Amino acid sequence: MLWIVAYLVLIIFFLGFVWRIWGYIKTPAPLKIPTTPAPTTKRGVAWRLFTEVAFFHSLFKGNKWTWLGGILFHGSLALVLLRHARYFCDPLPPYFHYINIFGVIAGIVMVGALGFLLLRRYWVERTRLISAFSDYGILFLLIGIGVTGLLMKFVIRPDIIEVKVLMNQWVTLQGVGNPMPSDILFLVHFVLVLALLLIFPFSKLMHMGGIFFSPTRNQADNPREVRHIAPWAAKAEAAEKK
Repeated sequence: MLWIVAYLVLIIFFLGFVWRIWGYIKTPAPLKIPTTPAPTTKRGVAWRLFTEVAFFHSLFKGNKWTWLGGILFHGSLALVLLRHARYFCDPLPPYFHYINIFGVIAGIVMVGALGFLLLRRYWVERTRLISAFSDYGILFLLIGIGVTGLLMKFVIRPDIIEVKVLMNQWVTLQGVGNPMPSDILFLVHFVLVLALLLIFPFSKLMHMGGIFFSPTRNQADNPREVRHIAPWAAKAEAAEKK
């Protein structure tokens, strides 16, 4: 039964993600509103987006402590996800041993960074005032995923062979009808991940894709050199001329 739920969650995640991205694409941007100082060329805009995604450039300028927690969390999360390839790929390359070691360290850093961001969200008054229940819920969910993952690594170790076989069957669409792993801690970890995927397209986590469609970031600061016309306005203008 849980396998069927897992497949349904994946379908909802992918369809929801695509639906939200399509909504971003179709949303009109009638005004030239890049946050200044802004680049004046398309190459500069591409570099600005890269620095935002890779280094959180504007967050660094805004608040160094929040930037530190954010960069540690996202960087360690990337390593943790890369380490999880061991459950889906066979055989693994020889150098994966080093990724596995750094992935374990990254898991500890990730939970610590999430704890710091949670405390900061509560203790800093201006951040607490703009925080919704969902903001805390997402942080607690991520911390739960990280903590259960670390517990499986250091305290209650599941049968890795069993988990790897069943995960391979799941990603190859052969999971229906097969038994779930018997380890309770793994099941809790797995259900928490499914919960995260389920809410992902409908939450603030969609900033992962939405940042590329933000007019304050993806526009060049050239209103004097180039007339900005939204696509829908351009079509209306062309129709009027006809």
